[in-house]
Amino acid sequence: MRPIQNENTPSTLSSPVTGDPVIEIHHLKKSFGKQEVLKDISLKLMNGENLVVLGKSGSGKSVLIKCIVGLLKSDGGKIIVFNQDINTLNRTELGNMRQKIGFLFQSGALYDSMTVKQNLEFPLRRMKKNLSELEIKEKINEVLENIGLADALHKMPSQLSGGMRKRISLARTIVVDPMIMLYDEPTTGLDPITSDEISLLINEVQKKYKTSSVIITHDIKCARNTANRIVMLKDGEAYMEGTLTDFQNSTDTFIKSFFD
Repeated sequence: MRPIQNENTPSTLSSPVTGDPVIEIHHLKKSFGKQEVLKDISLKLMNGENLVVLGKSGSGKSVLIKCIVGLLKSDGGKIIVFNQDINTLNRTELGNMRQKIGFLFQSGALYDSMTVKQNLEFPLRRMKKNLSELEIKEKINEVLENIGLADALHKMPSQLSGGMRKRISLARTIVVDPMIMLYDEPTTGLDPITSDEISLLINEVQKKYKTSSVIITHDIKCARNTANRIVMLKDGEAYMEGTLTDFQNSTDTFIKSFFD
């Protein structure tokens, strides 16, 4: 695999990824009533890569990552995370698995009644119970410094801009050191400059925290800026998989409608 580079790509984009898979999805199916959202999805996330999943609204992108983390139960197929089939895990085992996975919701999902500090303390106290108060303080300061919002510690979410809320949401996700990141439309609702900043931050998280990431988006610029590899969904199936160059050079009408 060749590095995906273009003039708009942040310089922190990682080198080609050739590690073992950390997520393997085989013939995944999910329906809501008579509506088949995922008909037959198979894909892999390799260790250390940013995998972008593209598709039109309603193509099942968000359903896919909710199935990966067990928020939705699939109707068929297998989801293997760190060599474990999540559909066979009991509640405790699934909880332990989720501690290795960070999920950045499209809305950010910050607790509006808590300060930034309290929002970041919450997952640490639940998932890292062996940490001292000093270690919690140092960890929070570290992640806020890494996202460039060290001065937001005592602010309320209502005092933050949309881009700042997204950054704090990301900080809350990475503060517990996840091995896998799932991003649900990370640039939706943001202005172009802030969207580029979030894309750059995704790459910085990949590099600094050695994460493997699935990035759900319909934002082609975000895909260009973050992807090591791309999967396109169409009609509930993986329509095409490859590098950015593969997609840009495709003569397929559906693919060209995204990238032209």
